[in-house]
Amino acid sequence: MQSLTDELKGKIIQALNLDKITPTDIKDDEPLFGAGLGLDSLDALDLVSMLERDYGILIQDMDAARQAFASYRTLEDFVQRNRV
Repeated sequence: MQSLTDELKGKIIQALNLDKITPTDIKDDEPLFGAGLGLDSLDALDLVSMLERDYGILIQDMDAARQAFASYRTLEDFVQRNRV
């Protein structure tokens, strides 16, 4: 069985069409947006869509979204706590 870490990193790469990125390139504690992985607001919409589609997670609170998307680790923790 695939771990959540491998699965989620793969889904991020696929959802955002990050062809030149591998799961090992996504560092657990680096920011997803800006200086870290370099994602932008359009990528955030794609991530929200992927979370809804693949994990049944509805994000309605922008503060919760900002905290969840702070780094890969915070996103993985968020998915683990909220998936259905």
